[in-house]
Amino acid sequence: MSKKIVLTGGGTAGHVTPNIALLPRLKSEGYEVFYIGSKDGIEKRLIEDYNIPYYGVSTGKLRRYFDVKNFTDPFRIIKGFAEAKSVLKEIKPDIVFSKGGFVSVPIVRAAHSLKIPAIIHESDLTPGLANKLCIPVSEKICCNFPETMQYVPKGKGVLTGTPIREELKQGNKQKGIMLCGFSHFKPILLIMGGSQGARAINEAVRENLSLLLKDFQVIHLCGKGNVDESLNSTRGYKQFEYVKEDLKDLLAAADIVVSRAGANAICELLSLHKPNLLIPLPTSGSRGDQLLNAESFEAQGFSMVLQEENVNSNTLIASVQELYCNRQSYIEAMSKSGQHDPIETIMKLIKEYV
Repeated sequence: MSKKIVLTGGGTAGHVTPNIALLPRLKSEGYEVFYIGSKDGIEKRLIEDYNIPYYGVSTGKLRRYFDVKNFTDPFRIIKGFAEAKSVLKEIKPDIVFSKGGFVSVPIVRAAHSLKIPAIIHESDLTPGLANKLCIPVSEKICCNFPETMQYVPKGKGVLTGTPIREELKQGNKQKGIMLCGFSHFKPILLIMGGSQGARAINEAVRENLSLLLKDFQVIHLCGKGNVDESLNSTRGYKQFEYVKEDLKDLLAAADIVVSRAGANAICELLSLHKPNLLIPLPTSGSRGDQLLNAESFEAQGFSMVLQEENVNSNTLIASVQELYCNRQSYIEAMSKSGQHDPIETIMKLIKEYV
């Protein structure tokens, strides 16, 4: 009899891609995989390519701030709980694995009511509100950061890291260099601002582009709608709105990386041993999780950190040059991290509770 697993998580791509990274291993070990998400969220579009049965349930966002939807969304969450319970009764899974996001709350809670074990994954250093509601009814909490252990019940936390898509490790440096029209004679700096880009980073890069190009060739992932057409013919500079299939090759080509400090992004850099300068999203644009993520990676010797409010011509150029000069020390620290195979660690937990 085949083993059945339900994956859940959504709201952003970061709550889905680690689940996608688990799929090849789950299928190779004979698991029948199902996905429960929201009826029209990003997770539905991302999962469509993988030929997995998808079930949509009602969801309501959990907010810490005042919004008129705070009066209606609790009813949607209750409805989602009933729908999730019905779907789980139909599927009869052996286990639920949740990557978090507000969509996961009714599903993990419904699984608990049916005595189906659930394992959840927390990407950030401190648990988000959705996972805080799921932790009491979960068997284990997979964590990216050693510091997260203090925020979960004793014995429940497991340091796993984030599952990384296997294809990211199979990048071709030569392909990445050719894609950009670059040479082998100057180091390559990759700048990533997240899927939406980052205005502050984009502006700082373009203001200092001539100085950066003295020492580096620059790949700039600037986000949708953020390409500066006037720079398209600049020698040694290649900009992209967004890359999907080619990301593995661009990462392989990069000698050093400047990035936001989203949990999935920095775990990918850790897995690939890419020396990196993190410019975390400030509290004005988030709950502060990127600041904590960056602080932890800096403390562990995996990253340099530059706060967004301190980004200027002098600090950006100096930080990038320092990172390149000291790149080997970061590579050595990352190679000793112990988080080399998150998929293997998570699969052991899944098997234990199945």
